[in-house]
Amino acid sequence: MSATLHQLLPHHEPVAAPAARLALKTDGPSRGLLDGAWWPRSRDLLSELPALTDVLDPLWGRITRIAVNPKYWPVIPHEIPVGGHVVKVGWFTPEIDPHKLLLLSYGTGRWDLLVIPPETGAESAARLMAAASDYDGPPLTASALIAADETRHAVSAADRPLEPDEAGKYEDGPAPAAVPAQTDRTSRLIIGM
Repeated sequence: MSATLHQLLPHHEPVAAPAARLALKTDGPSRGLLDGAWWPRSRDLLSELPALTDVLDPLWGRITRIAVNPKYWPVIPHEIPVGGHVVKVGWFTPEIDPHKLLLLSYGTGRWDLLVIPPETGAESAARLMAAASDYDGPPLTASALIAADETRHAVSAADRPLEPDEAGKYEDGPAPAAVPAQTDRTSRLIIGM
């Protein structure tokens, strides 16, 4: 009689995606051009958008469509499966600011998020998230807000955008500087910081 040995395959535990890094306005109808900010960890929409919609679906209703400007996104899939449904993705060059993400929820509304480049340093990202989620505005486009922050706060060596070969090393890097969750006039929701 011969024995048959079955090699056991390694058991892989599912790895949860990191939470989306968001700062959102929470008090009533927003003023200004943005409803908050999103700081993705990469420029891969297929891997980044599911975590974003996982957070936004319960808050804003099921996200059904997303539109981006293709300037900073190397690949834009037409559809992305998220949480049991599919989100359609479109791109528009002149109509959408390159640093903005437009989200639509069927029958519920539209939201505009500042997209902070993934390679942005933690201090700059925290400032941009606070500015974009400020209840009173800013009356700036997403790109103008980023340019204003760069002008006001000269990028220091410690807070410079990472080079592409460095970005993977610090994907989960240090948390951004503390952004107050509530001030006298501002209420914002901070997620995944």
